[in-house]
Amino acid sequence: MFKTLEQAYQFVKEVKICTVFISDKTEYTSLWEHVDLPEKQPGEKGWGEKMTAVWTWKNQLPAEYPNEIFYGKIKGGLAVLMDIDYLACDHFPQAYKNIQTLDSLAQHIYSKIVVEPWDTTSLRKATIQEVGCTKSQFDTALKNLQITMNIARLNDSQIERDTWVPFSDLYLDIWQQYVRDKNDSK
Repeated sequence: MFKTLEQAYQFVKEVKICTVFISDKTEYTSLWEHVDLPEKQPGEKGWGEKMTAVWTWKNQLPAEYPNEIFYGKIKGGLAVLMDIDYLACDHFPQAYKNIQTLDSLAQHIYSKIVVEPWDTTSLRKATIQEVGCTKSQFDTALKNLQITMNIARLNDSQIERDTWVPFSDLYLDIWQQYVRDKNDSK
């Protein structure tokens, strides 16, 4: 059990991958269940100490340790934190799917993100206006782009909204290693 960002960092490095919140959809442990801070008390305003810490750390860990901690989504749409080495060697090679294999809505969203970073709200509004999809369809496509390792959240603690860039823009070394390994195996 821990109470600080540094302890949360050590936890992620130790377990290699964890969900942000508890889920019965996965065997992975969660950051939430290991944080030893009080939950929201009756009558207390806001989220409470534990929720505030977990919500802040999910963004702060990859921002402060961008070469060591990754934030993303796994199959099932669960938010995770993972050790970069685990990401490179284990997760990315299994999770990556070429953008051409995804549906046209995901490809459309990706084509916008490749040109420039987009925050979720602005991207959703523009996409709904351009292609006439629903909010739910957009959210599913954005989640699938994360799960398939095509996009990643920009690691900048100064940016308040989730902002998306191509995975290879943030993690070029992992991308290049994957391409090399794939070519070597041919």
